[in-house]
Amino acid sequence: MDWSLQTAEQLMAALRAGDVTSVELTEAAIARIERDDKAINAICVPDYDRARTAAREADQARARGEDRPLLGIPVTVKESYNIAGLTTTWGMPQHRDFLPAEDAVQVSRLKAAGAVVLGKTNVPVGLQDIQSFNEIYGTTNNPWDHRRTSGGSSGGSAAALASGFGALSIGSDLAGSLRTPAHFCGIYAHKPTLGLAPTRGMIAPPAPALPVDPDLAVVGPMARTARDLTLLLDVMAGPDPLTLGMAHHLALPPARHERLGDFRVLVVDEHPLIPTGSAVRAGLNRVADALADSGARVERHSPLLPDLAEAATLYAELLFSSQTARFPVEAYEELRTRAAALSADDRSLDAARLRAMVFTHHDWIEANSRRELHRHGWRQFFAEFDAVVCPITPTPAFPHDHRPDPRQRRIDIDGVDYPYFDQLVWAGVATMPGLPATAIPTGLSPEGLPVGVQLIGPMYEDRTPLRLAELLEEKIGGFQAPR
Repeated sequence: MDWSLQTAEQLMAALRAGDVTSVELTEAAIARIERDDKAINAICVPDYDRARTAAREADQARARGEDRPLLGIPVTVKESYNIAGLTTTWGMPQHRDFLPAEDAVQVSRLKAAGAVVLGKTNVPVGLQDIQSFNEIYGTTNNPWDHRRTSGGSSGGSAAALASGFGALSIGSDLAGSLRTPAHFCGIYAHKPTLGLAPTRGMIAPPAPALPVDPDLAVVGPMARTARDLTLLLDVMAGPDPLTLGMAHHLALPPARHERLGDFRVLVVDEHPLIPTGSAVRAGLNRVADALADSGARVERHSPLLPDLAEAATLYAELLFSSQTARFPVEAYEELRTRAAALSADDRSLDAARLRAMVFTHHDWIEANSRRELHRHGWRQFFAEFDAVVCPITPTPAFPHDHRPDPRQRRIDIDGVDYPYFDQLVWAGVATMPGLPATAIPTGLSPEGLPVGVQLIGPMYEDRTPLRLAELLEEKIGGFQAPR
């Protein structure tokens, strides 16, 4: 039997029934990677020897009667996570030989749950792109069309899952880095509530792996089904034992509803700052129709929805102000000069991003205060609704574009060009206030490319969008293997 595209849930059932061993699953995954990854380039740092050892140990543990959540399941890990004995570079050539001394907390949790780590998946330089390419490991191609990107920055993980290279993967998300690759490759991903899963050890080299709480950034699960997302999130979630874990235990509330017809959903297909492409709009409509057919309350407009244009600007300010904190003085001064030359009337996102790069601490405090007002608005919104369904990006996967200056890149939306980074506005809808968001596939575009949407839920109620994702998977279908 070909186990490569089976779900983690199916593999766990087969392992428990004795129908397959972890060694067999691991060898099958390695064989598939060695056969197919030359064209995809998803696995950038293989770790097959230790994976084989872990698989043998998993089988021995099961023979002793042990049964852990992921015991014997082959998985991959985004390159940006520290794994002792493997390089962590974040795609930066100057760190190509950096070897961390210990595993990231999430890698430790994977191993404690019994997972078999096959290796690491590719990323963009510094995790700062919507594509995954760097001079160390090269370019990761979309499994559906090798001329197109798999997304970024968790593009290697998404491509690996779509190709059958392991059943699960862990990634991270600051600007859609879990959700965009999932959307481009036709898989599932979940951006948890900010702070729900600790990030220690998911840090750019050579910085020490300290238990910090990064603003906006999260780590989260990727899978080929919604149920597998929940399985992996339960392994990842919970406070860092070095900080809040000293005093707190996690108790996520259950999903608000168990039936599709009981959900109250706002479907948003328009953003005031960027249009939605026809393929993505069609995916949103498929979800809206499935919800309506099941008896769910589906609205297209609500005065309770926080202002999306203001939110996009605020997100750009918070995101880009953090990106320049460690810039050299000369580069920072150049940015100050460029920002000072902007017209006071220029309210574009490009202008917001440039101004944010030279924010003062006073500026950041003011922006953070406005974020709290948005969070309050979302609390009021989720008193009346259970979820928002909206795009992840305006288009399916776009062709590779490796021009060094991203300002020269453009995103084509139904034949009209827009600034490359403007497509991030949809990622910011959930990221800026720290809300959970689940990326789900909705089918294929007329060009045969995957199209996904995101389900945004209330803060710390991650099980609500995850359950909605499971129910929609049953209704409209889910992952399809690349053709």
